[in-house]
Amino acid sequence: MSNNVDSQRSPYAVFSGPNLGYVMEMYELFKTSPESVDTELAEMFSRYGAPVLSDKKQEQAVGAVAPGNLGKVLSAYKLQDAIRTYGHLAADIYPLNDRPKDSTRLELSYYGLSERDLLTMPASLFFENVPASVDNGLDAVNYLKSLYTGKTAYEFAHVIDEEERNWIQTKIESGAISKKLSDDDKKALLERLTKIEGFEKFIHRTFVGAKRFSIEGLDTLVVLLDELVRRSEEEKTKKVLIGMAHRGRLNVLTHILNKPYEMMFAQFAGVPEEAFLPTDGSVTTSRGWFGDVKYHMGALYKGQSGMERFLAYNPSHLEVVNPVITGQTRAAQEDINRPGVPEQDMKAAYAVLIHGDAAFPGEGIVPETFNYSRVRGFQTGGSIHVIANNMIGFTTEHFDSRSTHYSSDLAKGYEVPVLHVNADSPESVVAAASFAFEYRQKFGKDILIDLLGYRRYGHNEMDEPLVTNPLMYHSIHEHKTVRELYGAELAATRILTEEDVTKLDSDVFATMQAAYDRVKAESAQAKPVSNATPAEVLAGYPRDLETGAEESNLRRINEELLTYPEGFNVFGKLGRILKRREEPFNGKGKIDWAHAETLAFGTILQDGNPIRLTGQDVQRGTFAHRHLVLHDEKTGEELVPLHHISNSKASFVAYNSPLTETAIVGYEFGYNLEEQKALSIWEAQYGDFANMAQVMFDQFVSASYSKWGQQSGLVMLLPHAYEGQGPEHSSARVERYLQLCAENNWTVANLSSAANYFHILRRQAKMLGDKSMRPLVIVSPKSLLRHPLVGADVTDLTEGHFQTVLEQPGTGKKAEKVEKVLFASGKMAIDLAERVKDGKGFDHLHIVRVEQLYPFPADKIEDIISRYPNAKDLVWVQEEPKNMGSWLFANNYIREIAGDKKVSYVGRIHRSSPSEGDGGSHKTEQNRILDAALKK
Repeated sequence: MSNNVDSQRSPYAVFSGPNLGYVMEMYELFKTSPESVDTELAEMFSRYGAPVLSDKKQEQAVGAVAPGNLGKVLSAYKLQDAIRTYGHLAADIYPLNDRPKDSTRLELSYYGLSERDLLTMPASLFFENVPASVDNGLDAVNYLKSLYTGKTAYEFAHVIDEEERNWIQTKIESGAISKKLSDDDKKALLERLTKIEGFEKFIHRTFVGAKRFSIEGLDTLVVLLDELVRRSEEEKTKKVLIGMAHRGRLNVLTHILNKPYEMMFAQFAGVPEEAFLPTDGSVTTSRGWFGDVKYHMGALYKGQSGMERFLAYNPSHLEVVNPVITGQTRAAQEDINRPGVPEQDMKAAYAVLIHGDAAFPGEGIVPETFNYSRVRGFQTGGSIHVIANNMIGFTTEHFDSRSTHYSSDLAKGYEVPVLHVNADSPESVVAAASFAFEYRQKFGKDILIDLLGYRRYGHNEMDEPLVTNPLMYHSIHEHKTVRELYGAELAATRILTEEDVTKLDSDVFATMQAAYDRVKAESAQAKPVSNATPAEVLAGYPRDLETGAEESNLRRINEELLTYPEGFNVFGKLGRILKRREEPFNGKGKIDWAHAETLAFGTILQDGNPIRLTGQDVQRGTFAHRHLVLHDEKTGEELVPLHHISNSKASFVAYNSPLTETAIVGYEFGYNLEEQKALSIWEAQYGDFANMAQVMFDQFVSASYSKWGQQSGLVMLLPHAYEGQGPEHSSARVERYLQLCAENNWTVANLSSAANYFHILRRQAKMLGDKSMRPLVIVSPKSLLRHPLVGADVTDLTEGHFQTVLEQPGTGKKAEKVEKVLFASGKMAIDLAERVKDGKGFDHLHIVRVEQLYPFPADKIEDIISRYPNAKDLVWVQEEPKNMGSWLFANNYIREIAGDKKVSYVGRIHRSSPSEGDGGSHKTEQNRILDAALKK
């Protein structure tokens, strides 16, 4: 059977009657003897299948084509296909007109065609619904060229779904993609462009040499965002979230987030901007006590329509804001106030991600973000991507910047439609924005607008680009701005006069000057901004926060977790393992790490905090310990027992994530920023995998509060411990997180107790949304997950709170005999505990497990040391090399409280690699460390 029935792009549409019969007869011969059929016919049959048409298509076919012209028909079809597929290569999309256009495949001669050939062909060969202005094949070709080689070019042949492709093609070829602006609309558009340009010109003149990373050359980026806002308000969207780097950011803050001119000028003048905030509360900004440069800051605008517009705070690290914004978008779409999976409304909010043309193909975070765009745990119903294309990266030309034709080509691998738009054509930009919004709403997928412009100045306003890019910048200096071009266009069509255009420019300048005058008047009374850490930040969180749970409630939760629906078949071996979780409630055995975690989750859900757990293989757990999602052995059906906890007041999800670290950490950070009552947890498959997300820890998680005033309660679980598995699976690089510790910015813990894990999770949940909230880094175990010395009794969970320090049972009983106090964390503490057992024969020492490394529990450690007056040595014991781990961090704290006692270290020597590469060497070294630590 043919695959061309009802296909609007089938070449068979032009055949009818005897000619169709002839073609069908030739096809039957082709099936048995292809070599005996005319070459052109054979090629057509190979490409398009059997020439079977619906009755409707036969009725629509106009005219007949003689058998001798079949090759011409096929050539004509190749031509029209090439216009749709390759028209973008010949399009007028470069404002500077500095890139060669390739129209080779659009020429009639390339296909052996003439205008006379096309005049004899029906227009139905090219269109299903023939436009009124198109009478024949030549008209059709010219019409298609006008659509596909204009100021907007299209790439969508890579989209697999036929419905999507046909919808896009119909939009283009019906003319529906174009925006017909009234004269008033055009006047308003020019006024907008004048304000956009005028803002940049005013700063350039008033604050000479100040960095602003101006938008000039891509002024229509704001016009594009204007149209997205307008369409979003029409559709009753609740929130639009924008992520972008620094170029053009100040203009977007001013004209999309409606941050007053006075606030922007105050920042340049060194005057506090808060005095100029709108009194109606429509604009909200935040700033940490240490602050950040003006072109990293964000804002929230709440319009009269009720829709919110948010521009994310972002460092100079290009593209890293993308996953943060998509995570915030997901949170803005979800209802998390009921048990089960959150209810998601993908049209309630969406993300606009604005990229740089050099960064888009160059930064790996971009494909990471695209990769999860249609994954169930991370999808948001499509982001609208915009490449703010300056055609240059700092001083690097495109030929040194990428290996692809366009900077946007990466997106095509994810079936993302691409529109290339000339940034000097404002009306084309408006049309592209409207189309992108409509596509996103209809198909729930990402779409990309490649906004092609230039950069009027250098990388920043103090940079001289003629030094490195003379040809480009001589051209730019001679090129009129988009405001000038559009103003001249409106004057030429007599919508405005030249005087009107000039007056509009001078009026905008007067508005800017008046705003700056108000700033100057305020500056005399302005007080300098303090960078001192606020007292409430230094105070930290409440000490010894009660986190115990009632035994009866824990027992009920445990029973519900082990009760499955009738007919659900748990894998036999797993069922027996989970069944053992009844034993601790019957006085047998211990509650292991994963069991304590699940019980903590159940109680947190009952308290009304939703939980979102993501990471590679988190449903089962990397070490086959967690099993939060069960699978029916016979049907594969999923069951999440935590969805069926009585009195649960919030949602729970555990999603296995793509094999990605940077983007997923950023996503979860963003999710928690938007929904601060949610306990958002990311787990590394192995702790060192977090190396790939270091920029997120450095720029966002550890510092967002001090820079931007943004608090987070994100939890990061990093499996860690030395067990002979080699350098990459031993160390979670805890030293890196400790190096970032300051101003109570986060908690870093290396636990050796399942009960302590239970309590620290509950403590974290209790602080969510509170001023004391901060991220939590837990160096979590591997071999200790089922270790009996780590396990908890039920009473350990019902009483008390998280213990920052634990003392090893059996040691330190005879205070006067203790000569040495050992300090250790995590697995090292358990290795020591295994050696000393009940303490017999080790009267000379006491072992202290430091469970919380930061904030460092110096006061509790000092109290312990004071009980042992004869102790001469305070020894820090760790698995990691001396230049890694927690020793260098803890050393200063221990020395401050040591007095005249000796402070020393036992562990591996300085190393460049975290651990040995084989199990035998590891075992030998680990035994050496234990022997050295325990000897008298």
